[in-house]
Amino acid sequence: MAEHSDIRAGRHCVFLLHAHLVFVTKLRHKVFTDTHLTRMEEIMRDVCADFATELREFNGGHDHVHLLVTFPPKIALSKLVNSLKGVSSRRMRQEFPDLSAHYYRATKLWSGSYFAGSADGAPLSIMRQYIEQQNRPI
Repeated sequence: MAEHSDIRAGRHCVFLLHAHLVFVTKLRHKVFTDTHLTRMEEIMRDVCADFATELREFNGGHDHVHLLVTFPPKIALSKLVNSLKGVSSRRMRQEFPDLSAHYYRATKLWSGSYFAGSADGAPLSIMRQYIEQQNRPI
């Protein structure tokens, strides 16, 4: 167990669960800048902390974000996603009113869908590298 420092223990289980999440903006509008993504990462880190999960990597482009999260088995990934998208949408639109201009018919920042993929072992380092190398807007 010493060789896997990421392994976490709960009261009745030992686990190492990672998920790669991708959220896209409503209608794939290209609205994010580096400033938006920097603040969004802070918001999403706070949400993850509230769920006893950890945001390991975060990056994105003009119209999407990638997250690599580690989470305990008691957390329903769908509930975490709903909270991440809901809280970030609300706070980002409050803090950056310019984002709302792109959504004159909708009050949502994110598309209703998302990608969630499991990750483990050696591919995890490749996934982290993939997320780090996203072309972040200036």
